[in-house]
Amino acid sequence: MSEFEAKLITDVREVFRIAWNETKGQVVPESKDLGLSNVGRRLTATVLYADIDGSTRLVDEFSSQFAAEVYKAFLLCATRIIRLNGGEVRSFDGDRVMGVFIGDAKNSSAAKAGLQINYAVKRIIRPALKNQYSATNYELRHTVGIDTSDMLVVRSGIRNNNDLVWVGSAANHAARMNSLSSDYPTRISSAVFSMLNDTSKYGGNPKRLMWTSADWNGKTIYRSTWHWSP
Repeated sequence: MSEFEAKLITDVREVFRIAWNETKGQVVPESKDLGLSNVGRRLTATVLYADIDGSTRLVDEFSSQFAAEVYKAFLLCATRIIRLNGGEVRSFDGDRVMGVFIGDAKNSSAAKAGLQINYAVKRIIRPALKNQYSATNYELRHTVGIDTSDMLVVRSGIRNNNDLVWVGSAANHAARMNSLSSDYPTRISSAVFSMLNDTSKYGGNPKRLMWTSADWNGKTIYRSTWHWSP
């Protein structure tokens, strides 16, 4: 057995052996707030994932510089909108960003952010892209998935190579909704929908419901094509 393998065996056994030390969170934690041992932060949070749809085609068929500009424009708008609505950005993964919302209005704020990201894509990014690259046939499309649940936040990895891991149904379900068709750019779980205030539920003049229900793997979710000016 190599020294490397022996170290892995020892460290993995420690993960399963050490008792957990959990605290309740009142703010969204950062990586530096948690240790690498079995230390966790519990909180109820709403998770938003925003993602570019069809990014594989984007990087396969267009120049890397063009793709990078699309990534940067989308992530810039999504990040600022998440922050505008009280969310905290906690991870980037290629063309995807994760926002975390806590507090009494977390679901309404996250849903509003989703609709505002749709506005930014349609009314800000697409026109700017077309103005700069008038001959392109590329049109940015995106998806947003949002869910809420109790979460256990832990720090995982090794020293100098680690990040927060969000353990709970909200992160998994939001990410999976994020992979659905961009025909409906914003999707929320029934748990999120049930907690929306009227401002994030109804729009237009006269007021009408901005969300329609849909079946997803035997569960009811809600989806929207509406957009909201930041």
